[in-house]
Amino acid sequence: MRKSIFLLPVVLWGGMAMAEPVTVAALGDSLTQGYGLPAEDGFVPQLQAWLDAQGVEAKVLNAGVSGDTTAGGASRVAWTLTPDVDAMIVTLGGNDLLRGIPPEVSRANLQAILEVASDADVDVLLVGMQAPGNFGPDYKAQFDAIYPDLSAQFGTSYAPSFFAGLMSQGETDPAALQPYFQADGIHPNAQGVIQIVQGLGPHVLDLIRAADAGQD
Repeated sequence: MRKSIFLLPVVLWGGMAMAEPVTVAALGDSLTQGYGLPAEDGFVPQLQAWLDAQGVEAKVLNAGVSGDTTAGGASRVAWTLTPDVDAMIVTLGGNDLLRGIPPEVSRANLQAILEVASDADVDVLLVGMQAPGNFGPDYKAQFDAIYPDLSAQFGTSYAPSFFAGLMSQGETDPAALQPYFQADGIHPNAQGVIQIVQGLGPHVLDLIRAADAGQD
């Protein structure tokens, strides 16, 4: 978003001239980092390959840290958003759920991340998380509301779930989805990442378009 408007357009994509590739930082936890997978099979490399196949001039940076919570993301977002970063994907909250962190704490951390992005004039795709039912209905309702609420507040792009691509066929039976996960049942395997990228890819394209428009 912050690249010079004086650069000559060199690429035409979707009828739109792009001054230079859009740089996207993927801020997240092990799901973003690619836990348990060969480097080329992780989320960021597969998303990069998907974008390349679409003919999109964009560079995706892996800012995923295994085990990271929303607090961890808030603590490092400022130095993640270097001057060359135009846009950011935020996929955090899964480890908050595993630890039972109060929803108001997760909300405050995610809000802090979005405030830093707003101050840096960086477009954001916020990826939602849904709490399991084991913490009770009140916890689930409060946690699930965080992402759409903050997306509306800050005017970000929004994807309801990181795993939407796995559910695209209407399959919700955990046993039927197991072939897309590693043995721990939490982290996707390479085939699972393919489905995830296909689900999130269109949202990322919208993010890149928004960031590119901001270069003009």
